[in-house]
Amino acid sequence: MKKFIYAGLSSIVLATTLAGCGGTSNGGSNGKIVELKKGEKVEIEFWYGLGGKLGDQMKKKIDAFNKSQDKVVVKGVQQADYDETYKKLQAAVASGKTPALILTTTDTGKIMAKKKILTELTPYIDVKDDYETKDIIETFLKDGQFEDKQFTLPAYGTTQLMYYRKDALKEAGLTEDIFKDWTKFEEAAKQLTKKSGNKVERYGWSPMWGADNLMDMAYSNGGKVIDESGKKVMINSKEWVEAWSIIDRGINKDKTMKINSGGQGWEYWYKTIDEVMQEKSAGYIGSSGDQGDLDFKQLGAAEQPGFNGKEGTPSASSQQLAIPSKAEAKQKAAAFEFIKFFEKAENTADWSMNTGYIAVRTSAKDDAKFKAFAKKNPQILKPIEQAEHAVPTFIDPTGGKIQDAIKKAADKMEIEGKPAKEVLDEAQKEAQAALDNTVK
Repeated sequence: MKKFIYAGLSSIVLATTLAGCGGTSNGGSNGKIVELKKGEKVEIEFWYGLGGKLGDQMKKKIDAFNKSQDKVVVKGVQQADYDETYKKLQAAVASGKTPALILTTTDTGKIMAKKKILTELTPYIDVKDDYETKDIIETFLKDGQFEDKQFTLPAYGTTQLMYYRKDALKEAGLTEDIFKDWTKFEEAAKQLTKKSGNKVERYGWSPMWGADNLMDMAYSNGGKVIDESGKKVMINSKEWVEAWSIIDRGINKDKTMKINSGGQGWEYWYKTIDEVMQEKSAGYIGSSGDQGDLDFKQLGAAEQPGFNGKEGTPSASSQQLAIPSKAEAKQKAAAFEFIKFFEKAENTADWSMNTGYIAVRTSAKDDAKFKAFAKKNPQILKPIEQAEHAVPTFIDPTGGKIQDAIKKAADKMEIEGKPAKEVLDEAQKEAQAALDNTVK
């Protein structure tokens, strides 16, 4: 999927099912990291839940790796989605026979690390002279850390951007400067809106349905979900209310913004894009992974705005590569060879060019092919640049209850038309109760 993938339900299932299924989390059953010997060929399985274009790209990367060296053969095992991978991994962990490599999400990776389901990768990183983490985007690197140790490494990242119609901005006499500050943007949305009497012919903007955009805005305004003590939920603070009120006014008062909700699967997402392409909206907030489906002759891309003269700090998340702890030592070493290959600057750059997802290394921008591509397609740089000052995705300590309260608040405001402060006050009480029960 091109969107943010949340595995809250799967994470809860994993946390329960795997609680007693841990294994050693070091290099092998005896704690030693082995080196692959010359002339020795190790075959490993790599489980990944990717379909369509992403699945095709992963197959190409696996083939390229297998042809690039003679020590490791990666056998890709494609599954329908992340959830299927998680479910099958549970059974594999219970049986004691797991794949050597999996593609997982940030939150599930942390849960598995806590339960000692994954191999700690810090020792592999430390002993490999040909592997560095210093130019991996910090947010993505931290996604793979648990208790200051590295258990997973990023495959690719995603963040949400502002996609706008170039003709709409030109017609309204506006420039990309409107995307520097949310307050300025709120006024610009009014100028971008076209009405005929009481009928809106073109909305000034289309936020994407759900809590994600709204949470990003709160983060950019300095908002926190939980305070530093880890005991108080902060989602009805001034920073949150101020940020959400911009979308509240746009949808419910000024009628300059519109959301599409409901439908089957990602129907609402594609309908939102279609309305922008049909000139029914001047733009929308969408995933960096949308870029492969958009026409940039008509559209432009910008980073999300900030507040009070500061750059935005929306969230960025990454899908992670992980080595199950019950794999054999030689298989672990082989799996790490593939991780190194996949994360090379030229490979992560190629992945970004072909999928729209974010390259995990800043050095990807220096790759010759990427430079040439970016010159013709400058939008490819926007997600990388935003990710460099983004915040990590919120990991819910209650197993999804805080996130659920925020999602319900978003629906109450965006669909039912209730005021931002009212829905956030209600959500804070619900989320606080869930947190209190968790930290007892």
